[in-house]
Amino acid sequence: MAALFGTDGIRGKAGDGPLREDRVSALGAAIGHVLKGRSRDPVALLGNDGRRSGAWIEAALARGLRSKGFAVRSAGLITTPGLARVGRDSGARTTIMVSASHNPASDNGIKVFGPRGAKLDAATERAIEERLAAAPDPIEEGDAPPHDATVEQRYLELLLKSAGALDLTGVHLVLDCANGGGSRIAPRLFARLGARVTTIGAAPDGENINSGCGSTHPERLQSEVRAVSAQCGIALDGDGDRCLMVDERGRMVDGDALLTLLARDLSERKKLPQDTVVATVMSNKGLHLALERMGIGVYTVPVGDKHVVEALRERELGLGGEQSGHIVFGGDGVLIGDGQVTALRVLDAIKRRGCTLSTLAADFSALPQVLLNVEVPRKPPLDEIPGLLDLVAVHEGELGNAGRVLLRYSGTESLARVMVEGEDRADIEGRAKAIAAHLVANLPAEDEEA
Repeated sequence: MAALFGTDGIRGKAGDGPLREDRVSALGAAIGHVLKGRSRDPVALLGNDGRRSGAWIEAALARGLRSKGFAVRSAGLITTPGLARVGRDSGARTTIMVSASHNPASDNGIKVFGPRGAKLDAATERAIEERLAAAPDPIEEGDAPPHDATVEQRYLELLLKSAGALDLTGVHLVLDCANGGGSRIAPRLFARLGARVTTIGAAPDGENINSGCGSTHPERLQSEVRAVSAQCGIALDGDGDRCLMVDERGRMVDGDALLTLLARDLSERKKLPQDTVVATVMSNKGLHLALERMGIGVYTVPVGDKHVVEALRERELGLGGEQSGHIVFGGDGVLIGDGQVTALRVLDAIKRRGCTLSTLAADFSALPQVLLNVEVPRKPPLDEIPGLLDLVAVHEGELGNAGRVLLRYSGTESLARVMVEGEDRADIEGRAKAIAAHLVANLPAEDEEA
C-alpha cells in the first residue's frame, strides 16, 4: 500500500489522485474512525487558505467525518497555526487544515492535527491509510460545514497575548500575506499593536495564492519596503506558518538569519534552554558558524517541521526552525510554527534593543548556496541511481570543509532537490548542474525498480 501522507500531510493536484472529491470524503471517514476514540460527541474544526478548491474539499471531509459521528464546523479563511491553536484550545478532537502551503493554487493538501493540536505521528497516519484502504467508498450525502466566525477573533486574541507589551506605535511595516490564509488576520494584528501597515498580497481570489508574492516570491515586498521607506517587511506563505523578513534597506532576512538573531537574543537573556537550537540539514553552514561564535549549539534533524518539533519536545529545547522561515518556539509548549508569532518575536527584539533589523541580523552571513529542483517521474532510493553517490563523494571531497552537497526528494512534489554549498557561487552552480544532470540521466526505469 502506497503511503498517503508525506512530510507535511497529504498534498497534490486538487481534483486528482487522493484529492478527488470521492476519495476525500472517504478519507474524512477514515480520519473520523481512527481519531474518534471514545469521545461521545467529537468535534472537528476545519479551515482553508483561500484556494478555490478549499471549499469543496472541506465539504467532502465534513461528509466523511459526520458519518463517524463528528460535529463539524469551519473557520473558513485562516492560517494553519491559527486553526491548530484554536482547535487545540477549544478541545476539538481533530483539526484539519485544507492547504498546500507555498504551492501554486492548482495544488491543495490536507493537514491533520490530533486532539492536542499536534501533527499526527507516523503510527496514526498509517492507521488512517489502512482504514481508508479497507473502507474506500465515498460518502455522498451531507452539507458543507457551517462557518464559525468566532475562530478568527479567538486567534487574534491568542496572537495579541503572544505579543505581550509590544507597542509598534511609530513603526511602519510592509506586510505580504501571499494572498493566503493570513490575509484578514495579519493586517488586523499589526494595526492593533499600533503599527502603520502597508499591506500587499492580501486579496485572495481563489487563484492568486503565492502568485508573485509571499515568502516564496519576496521581490515585490523588497521593492515596496524601499519605496515607502518602511522599517521592515514581513512575508508570510500561503498558510501562514512561515515568515521571512526584509530589513529597512530592502535586503532579505531568511529563516537561517531569523533563527540566528532569535537564538542570540534568547541566549543573552538566559532564555534559551541548553543554549542549543534545532535546525535541519538544509540550513546554511553560515548558521552553524555564526552560532558557534556565540557559544550556541545546533542539533540537526531531517527536513520538515515535524522533525524540528519532535526534537524540541524530546530534548526540551526552546527554539528551532528551517531556512524557509518556519520557526518553532518550544518554551510555551505550543510547538506550532506561526509566521506572525515569529515576526512578533523579531519586532520585540528590535524594540527592546532600539536597533534596526539590519543591525540585529548582522551576525549571520550565508555561504553561497545553490538549490536545483529537478522534476522526476518517480523517486527510487538515491543509492540505487548508478554512480550518483560516488559523484557526490567526489564533489564533497573537492569542496572540503568549505562546502557540502545534499540530495533529497521533496516530500510534497515530484521533485529531487540538489543543494550545493561552498565559497564560490560559479563553482557550486557548475557542481549542482553536473549532479542534477547525472541524476536525471541515470534515473532507473519503472521496470528496473520493480
